[in-house]
Amino acid sequence: MDLQLTGKRALVCGGSSGLGRAVATALVAEGAYVALLSRDAKKLQAVADELNAMGPGQAIIAPADLADHDALLKAVDVAEAGLGGPIQILLNNTGGPPPSGVAGLDPALWREQFEAMVLSVFRLTDRVMPGMRSMGWGRVLNVASTSVIEPIGTLGVSNTLRASVAAWAKTLAGEVAANGVTVNTLLPGRIDTPRIERLDAARAAATGVEPAQARAESVQTIPAGRIGTTEEFGAVAAFLASPLAGYVTGSLIRIDGGAVKAV
Repeated sequence: MDLQLTGKRALVCGGSSGLGRAVATALVAEGAYVALLSRDAKKLQAVADELNAMGPGQAIIAPADLADHDALLKAVDVAEAGLGGPIQILLNNTGGPPPSGVAGLDPALWREQFEAMVLSVFRLTDRVMPGMRSMGWGRVLNVASTSVIEPIGTLGVSNTLRASVAAWAKTLAGEVAANGVTVNTLLPGRIDTPRIERLDAARAAATGVEPAQARAESVQTIPAGRIGTTEEFGAVAAFLASPLAGYVTGSLIRIDGGAVKAV
């Protein structure tokens, strides 16, 4: 299936690894021009070189720290200059905080994580939205978590802030739909990324088992009987970023192997 993404201009946050890299790979494979954003310029360039060798699309880098909002907005300027026009596809993808509950946390921690995980998404989207609306076409995808639907007890800060992004995205979707812009939120379950490895290690340490056993126990809760691949996640994102998904907006899209029990 041709996703009609040839020549579309995309900005992918967290593009150096994990889910962000998977989405960037899927977009470039469909002919899109992609700017990769994360803190590590050297790592970004290595990924861009790989994607450019793969084609048929192209990749450039726009290094920035999501917590540094001034640098983030400057990175959008770099991306648009390098891609030759306004951003048409935005993947908001922030790192997750370490495991924790919510009771008794230092307000400074809440503030720090809100700046990085929530406010950065708002500001980045506000920066590219006027261009999308003026073109009459745009796609905003937000990477959250299945914890938006079923909170995960050991990820209290993530539960709270990801849910904030999901509610904001639903509100925004209604405001910009008539302009040809869609806004959807992706809810990955257990996808094979470095973050899942870190969470398995933390759970193993807390329960006194080996990381492999912690992972095996988590797999038992997934009806599909396995952890998902980043390629599967990237394929879903690429479809939602395409013109073919123009009637899908304001939605929570689960990529979880059936793990969420809620209807």
